[in-house]
Amino acid sequence: MTSPITTNTYDPVVDGIGPVEVTVTDRGQGQPFLLLHGGAGPQSVSAFAELLAGETQARVITPTHPGFGGTPRPEALSSIAGLAAVHVELLNQLGVEDVTVVGNSIGGWIAAEIALLGSPRVSGIVLVDACGIEVPDHPVADFFSLTMDQVAQLSYHNPDAFRIDPSTMPAAQQQAMAGNRAALAVYGGAKMGDPTLRSRLAAINVATLVLWGDTDRIVDPDYGRAYAQAIPGASFQLLSATGHVPQIETPHQLLAPIVEFAQANTANQPARS
Repeated sequence: MTSPITTNTYDPVVDGIGPVEVTVTDRGQGQPFLLLHGGAGPQSVSAFAELLAGETQARVITPTHPGFGGTPRPEALSSIAGLAAVHVELLNQLGVEDVTVVGNSIGGWIAAEIALLGSPRVSGIVLVDACGIEVPDHPVADFFSLTMDQVAQLSYHNPDAFRIDPSTMPAAQQQAMAGNRAALAVYGGAKMGDPTLRSRLAAINVATLVLWGDTDRIVDPDYGRAYAQAIPGASFQLLSATGHVPQIETPHQLLAPIVEFAQANTANQPARS
């Protein structure tokens, strides 16, 4: 079933940054999810947002990180922690509660930083093949040295089904991809990680589920296990025959544990007066 879709622009205000223009797509009604895209941009989660909103009683809020998808990025917004603060203020503007934050790749890194900010609006986080920590002998792939074909080779269990040739794309789409790559470099840095994050994860006090593609070669499953081990009470689940972006490659396999986690976690939340 197709869910109603609206797209609006908000201007959350963050200390030290000021107002930040954020484009937000909103789908469905019901239990709220904040769905955070990775470096591939908002289109990498749009179909999964439709699936989540259409097959469950869910409201799926999908922001475009400033600088991605051709959107503006203020010069002062230049870190993952800054993005997390923007999205927490966005939740405040939207007035939603008991939100499950789901993030893929750098979206997972943002979700972890959101959890560390301790927003009472967030009841749980789901990290899907997240990056952001440093794990000895398990480095994040050097994305910026790779061709698009090499990125596909490392990102998918079955890369031949998902290869793209940027030279065949319209100029506007090529420009958007270049903008996404530039924004990714600003936010994540060359190593796609923060040396302080892994130790700081011990302060997370919301329910956490870590989901990982078993053939992810951007950030391998042992990296994912280290992520889960660093977060108190986090659960780790391996997804079979899928890679770094299971929301694209195996969306239904990803959907089931996310919905189960969110429903169980919401049921465990104390009643609000």
